[in-house]
Amino acid sequence: MAVEKINMPQLGESVTEGTISTWLVKEGDQVNKYDPIAEVMTDKVNAEVPSSFTGVIKEIVAQEGETISVGELMCYIETEGAGEGEVDAEEKGKEEGSAETKEDTKKETSEDQPMKKRYSPAVLRLAQEHDIDLNQVEGTGRGGRITRKDLEKIIESGNIPKSGDARAEKTAAHAQKQPEPQAAPEQAQPAAPQAPSYPGDVEIPVTGVRKAIAQNMVRSKQEIPHAWMMVEVDVTNLVEYRDSIKNEFKQKEGFSLTYFAFFVKAVAQALKEYPQLNSTWAGDKIIQRKDINLSIAVAKGEELFVPVIKNADEKSIKGIAKEINELAQKVRTGKLTQDDMQGGTFTVNNTGSFGSVQSMGVINHPQAAILQVESIVKRPVIKDGMFAARDMVNLCLSLDHRILDGLICGHFLARVKEILENMSKENTSVY
Repeated sequence: MAVEKINMPQLGESVTEGTISTWLVKEGDQVNKYDPIAEVMTDKVNAEVPSSFTGVIKEIVAQEGETISVGELMCYIETEGAGEGEVDAEEKGKEEGSAETKEDTKKETSEDQPMKKRYSPAVLRLAQEHDIDLNQVEGTGRGGRITRKDLEKIIESGNIPKSGDARAEKTAAHAQKQPEPQAAPEQAQPAAPQAPSYPGDVEIPVTGVRKAIAQNMVRSKQEIPHAWMMVEVDVTNLVEYRDSIKNEFKQKEGFSLTYFAFFVKAVAQALKEYPQLNSTWAGDKIIQRKDINLSIAVAKGEELFVPVIKNADEKSIKGIAKEINELAQKVRTGKLTQDDMQGGTFTVNNTGSFGSVQSMGVINHPQAAILQVESIVKRPVIKDGMFAARDMVNLCLSLDHRILDGLICGHFLARVKEILENMSKENTSVY
């Protein structure tokens, strides 16, 4: 028999870590190669991790809720055959023998000791951001390895170990009857205030998709200098056209023709004419994307996913409507793949579905802009010198001011407005 390792796989471009949402197996279970063994959450997608071998799950190392880096150990699996796994088994036997003679060091074997000094990129980043001395942190991972969860607990507690704190703690231990000296380090290094909980409050752990969203939004706001613009569009003719064909379309095609499909089509067309908005900031250069792949936001309960309509400029309104429907169904049935989430170059967000009339979106890093399509509202406006009831909608654009400025974005919004206001039964075909 051989013992093999199953590590966290690469689950998408630029993905560096994943959170174990659910283990689909337990220790002792027999699995075949390619059988799903765990559900993993990343900032890109939910995915099932398949087994790399046929065998018996011997030991689960990464626990549910734990975030680990790509390439880190998830579990051990016992397979039939010889090779390196037999060496691992022999070493484990030696470790178990030494553990019987030294109970105090039972879990810190000679093989596991080096793990304490091996830090994942996520751990190093948190340590640098919060000035944490890792030498003073006790890890709960395998072999005493420090995990991201260990640092998050320390940050939440406010008791962050700094360089030199170990010496201060020893001094304080000899003077426990004198509380004043112990207060000095706290005054020198004030902890970030934590919101207190009161009776009746409900504490909700930040995990899974919500945690990934929070991390991405913080990164976007920290790295991207946001600016904001808005135009209002008269979509009266578009509304009349869509309403006149929606029932026939649903009967013929089997899915709904939404207003949003018209807006996505207009944005894709305008991006072909103003490709500057279809760009990515890359430090010393700006990458202007050839393909127009539009990210759209789809909610599932309290979770938010951002699947991508690939090559939206090449699709008809019907084609876009069909893809919106298919992606939404995938989200709600848990069948969204990592490919469905990759490659977005610009985001169109249908905030109007919630009744919003004006909002400022946070840019989907590393894209250059996000357009919020607000609710269509019938309002009195002046047309041809007279008041008239018209269907109006606000389009709100957030832009990365490193890449874009008001001039080019003003032209882009004006073009989207022009396309939408000219959509009608006479000028537009959904096919």
